[in-house]
Amino acid sequence: MTHREKMPPIGIAEQLRPGLQRMLAPNASPMTYWGTNTYILGENDVVVIDPGPDDPAHLNALLQALDGRRVAHILVTHSHLDHSGLCMALAKQTGVPIAGFGDSEAGRSDIMTALVAAGMTQGGEGVDKGFRPDAYLADGAKINGPWGEITAIHTPGHMANHLCFAWGDDIFTGDHIMGWSTSLISPPDGDLTAFMQSCRKLQDIPAVRYFPGHGAAVSQPEERLAWLMTHRQDREAQILSALRQGAAKIPSLTESIYRDLSPGLLPAAQRNVFAHLIDLCQRHVVFATPNIGFDAKFQINDAAELPVTGM
Repeated sequence: MTHREKMPPIGIAEQLRPGLQRMLAPNASPMTYWGTNTYILGENDVVVIDPGPDDPAHLNALLQALDGRRVAHILVTHSHLDHSGLCMALAKQTGVPIAGFGDSEAGRSDIMTALVAAGMTQGGEGVDKGFRPDAYLADGAKINGPWGEITAIHTPGHMANHLCFAWGDDIFTGDHIMGWSTSLISPPDGDLTAFMQSCRKLQDIPAVRYFPGHGAAVSQPEERLAWLMTHRQDREAQILSALRQGAAKIPSLTESIYRDLSPGLLPAAQRNVFAHLIDLCQRHVVFATPNIGFDAKFQINDAAELPVTGM
């Protein structure tokens, strides 16, 4: 994979292959790497995938790159502000409807819906709460035009309304699969059980490369996908190993597992640990006292058969 590719210039549409351009938004951070990738598919009639953050400079650069070409569709992988924030402004400029799986609550699992009902309102990252697509793309929906055929793939996990988009031999993977980092899974918007199911789903769809929402293209998608799944299994094994020492809460578990992590990334690591614990509770491997929640105490269910995972 080529996740060590040199950072592209900000605000300039780079030609990645015939009919495909990438423009980098000016929103680099520890969570977005070098910034959000906005993709333009097609030649004269085009499709824009993930307009990016609501930033006037990025909008102006994107309009210059479009250079009068007709925008036929605005597609959104998921409604985090760094991907969907510019949708409304771009739609207003182009008169084009916005297409996505649904609003920021669409696709939530029963357990995440229950956690929200119990008072867990957000996972801490920038959810676009006002996101409402004009057109809803179900799993398997197809968009055809001069650019070819694009197929929507519902891949909940990083966020419940997350879509990947297959285009020929390539897949635009949003924040589900990236080369530079693993995907943040932060309940109730993120769901580890759904994430692993979505990974298995992508394993059944052949691809030559993945184009992620952040970072360089992944040129060995099967390897990267397998590594990410193994990484999650290894993290689960670390959590279970720590819980064998006794019941624990999320902060202490996180500190025992992420020993060399920068303090600024600790909250995100805690959310990932929480996602694993919810998944383990759903599988009855772990239980929470008094109930599943960020402040709960978690311990191994001695009556359960523990999963066999490598370290």
